[in-house]
Amino acid sequence: MPTPVLVGSGLTKSYGATRALVNGHLEAYAGEVHAIVGENGAGKSTLMNIFSGVVAPDSGTIQLEGTDVTFAGPDAALEHGVGIVHQELSLCPDLSVAENMFLGFVPRGRWGLARFGEMSSTAARMLELFKTDAQPYDRVSDLSIGQQQVVEIARTLVHECKVIIFDEPTSSLTETESEALYGIIADLKARGIAIIFISHRMTEVFELCDRVTVMRDGAWVATRKIDETTPDEIVTMMVGRDLGGLYPPKNSTPGAVAITAEGFSRGRDFVDISFSARYGEILGFAGLVGSGRSEALRAVVGIDPSDAGSLHLDGSPVKTANYADLIARGVGYMSEDRKGDGLFLSMSIEANTIVAILRRLSSGGIIARGRSHDVSRNALTSLRTKMASLTQPVGALSGGNQQKVMLAKWLVTDPRVLILDEPTRGIDIGAKHEIHALLRQLADAGMCVIVISSDLPEVIGLSDRIAVMREGRIVAELSGDDVNEDTIITHSSAPTAA
Repeated sequence: MPTPVLVGSGLTKSYGATRALVNGHLEAYAGEVHAIVGENGAGKSTLMNIFSGVVAPDSGTIQLEGTDVTFAGPDAALEHGVGIVHQELSLCPDLSVAENMFLGFVPRGRWGLARFGEMSSTAARMLELFKTDAQPYDRVSDLSIGQQQVVEIARTLVHECKVIIFDEPTSSLTETESEALYGIIADLKARGIAIIFISHRMTEVFELCDRVTVMRDGAWVATRKIDETTPDEIVTMMVGRDLGGLYPPKNSTPGAVAITAEGFSRGRDFVDISFSARYGEILGFAGLVGSGRSEALRAVVGIDPSDAGSLHLDGSPVKTANYADLIARGVGYMSEDRKGDGLFLSMSIEANTIVAILRRLSSGGIIARGRSHDVSRNALTSLRTKMASLTQPVGALSGGNQQKVMLAKWLVTDPRVLILDEPTRGIDIGAKHEIHALLRQLADAGMCVIVISSDLPEVIGLSDRIAVMREGRIVAELSGDDVNEDTIITHSSAPTAA
């Protein structure tokens, strides 16, 4: 039996009274792709942060090629040959793509000057692997989320690592970028590199990986060979219970029209976006990443500008597309980018939950703390959010629990129309089940729910109707038997007529 490249045994980590990891265990071998799965809060990211030197364990051991090691920080881990691609982007937005790839390891020539030509050419070779439009000299802040994720992944390939950890690497990638990543992972595997792959997508796990380790409540549960287990067995071990159907029954009797958008356009970003959504239904927006879904809906509610377009709520025209006014009128928009514009990561969980209803909870500029606590706790408890206390910084939560806080922020506004952009991105299968059920409950109770999702099974399983976008236009509106994967793919990927 070959010696594992990386071994973690009995690893623990606590943050105050919160035990994030109680028994972290993993053996990763050269030339294998090893999946780590579990619900949010199961300890996956904590274990990976320990392996990559981001945090130090309270106890336990790490061995690299049979030798005990400790990492003083991420740079030390990288120098030992352990790299990580974080789920939450960790790029410097004001630096170029090439500068981000070499951050902390800038090659220098005479008099200590950085060799920008070498950095640029190396970065260009890495970017070509992903078939992306991003260029070495592009400023990271000018890139889309998907392009930024490509840069995050490509950065690890600059260093010759023995172990590369991928934490939800495809969560923001297009289909083309994801396929390119799968090819790169296969190439790294063939070169004898150990790949640790964290994913909530069972399809990816069973297509890419050789073995899978399941974690629950901060502890190792089991490790299985992929060809000796099933998705159902893995899910049951993850959540400790049988979930049953992932998607709740749909509603076939929607109510009155809640919101109507007509003729929204902005340059080439989106053109003539027109649709209506009703109370009591879930309207899905599907399409490839880059099709203009998010851009169009953000303009409809006044977050971003548009060149043309009109909006009606309950049949009455909205004279000015002002986002603050629309929130007051019962329209909420949950962003896909929780780190960039969805949450204040350094602020408390409670502050993030009530930020959209401060006027409702305050008098004379003073917040009623009792009401604030009650509103926050009730909303977060209903979403089964794992947290130490309401005063905990939201940035200290796992990605999935941050997503729940962002959802709670909009639920406490009591919206009549709720637009959710990638509502379950980075959320484990158990939490997805809960949120899917919640969205259907909200629609059944009379709310108008609009879901933008690049997860085809999700948008199909949730939506009563689906608007398909391609190249900035709505090219189809599907309902009934037409709501299926083949039809959506056909409409979303067909070339535009010349």
